[in-house]
Amino acid sequence: MSDLHSQTVVVGAGVVGLACAAALAKAGREVLMLERNQGIGEEVSSRNSEVIHAGIYYPPGSLKAELCVRGKHRLYQYCEERGIATRRLGKLIVAASEDELETIERLRRRGLENGVSDLQWLSSKEARTLEPELVCLGALYSPSTGIVDSHGLMLGLQADLEANGGQICFLSDVHLIRADQSPIALEVNNQGKALWVEANEVVNSAGLGAVDLAHHTLGLKTEKLPEAKFSKGNYFRLNGKTPFSRLIYPAPVPGGLGIHLALDLSGNARFGPDVEKACGAHESLKVDPSRVKDFYRSIRRYWPGLKPGMLSPDYAGIRPKISVSGSAQTDFKILGPGDHGVPGMVHCLGIESPGLTSCLAIADEVINRLTPDASKS
Repeated sequence: MSDLHSQTVVVGAGVVGLACAAALAKAGREVLMLERNQGIGEEVSSRNSEVIHAGIYYPPGSLKAELCVRGKHRLYQYCEERGIATRRLGKLIVAASEDELETIERLRRRGLENGVSDLQWLSSKEARTLEPELVCLGALYSPSTGIVDSHGLMLGLQADLEANGGQICFLSDVHLIRADQSPIALEVNNQGKALWVEANEVVNSAGLGAVDLAHHTLGLKTEKLPEAKFSKGNYFRLNGKTPFSRLIYPAPVPGGLGIHLALDLSGNARFGPDVEKACGAHESLKVDPSRVKDFYRSIRRYWPGLKPGMLSPDYAGIRPKISVSGSAQTDFKILGPGDHGVPGMVHCLGIESPGLTSCLAIADEVINRLTPDASKS
């Protein structure tokens, strides 16, 4: 029945899929990537803040906490070894009210529990010494937070994959996985042509399409599968030079980290993302200019010097959030054979922020789940 066979198939060539494929190829597997777009990283991986997170926000013991802290160190090292641009700008999480001071203090304690040992509590005066335009009651300083050239990172991972014999088939959309047989078979639409690809191992890292693909996997125990719960995030760019040299974050809000100031490697500034309900993975990525009113209101809480006309619509992205029984799930779901009963299969679901920071550690976790004696769930 098959048109192609590969030892291992990875679905989705975003940064996490590329990290998984590169690690699997380096481990000696024959790896084939299937990507529905015409290039790498064209969805979630190209529409984020490019921030290397420290590991502050996530509940101790969660996959996000563990993989973010471990992934941060690995990512800096990987990029340094390969000449991929990063910059440890540092980040200030600021409090604009007494309640937010308590929130940020909880973040400090959580970060320490997660192994983020370099956090510093700053008074309002100390924060303004670092960033004179900033207004706050206090701030948490994270010196190990930084930014990365995400496209350069993905190109590096692609090069690693191909150097170890792996390959990517673009314009290859996976519609169905037959896990009720051995080997596993994937139904693929390749540039309008239907074909079947067989594999001994399959990693579903399809980002926005990962949950749907998991539900279209025959032979999978579905009681542990979440539902997709997409969320849109909009960004506005700053017209002109920014007065800040570090990343500036407000106290987190439900569903996101708040409308923060992000800098790129050229020093350009943008603000976002906000949180907007999305109907599906194919929600319009156009930024509604009227949303700028909420941006001005939020940003002026910590930067009152922001003047009218200084913000312009930039870009938007969709977060691949998940829910179980209608309740939002805030952690990654990496489901291996111990969870769903199919040997040689891993589904990476709900891989939103800090997925970029965690990508190399997620790849390690995927390999661990693929091993026959892996007992972690």
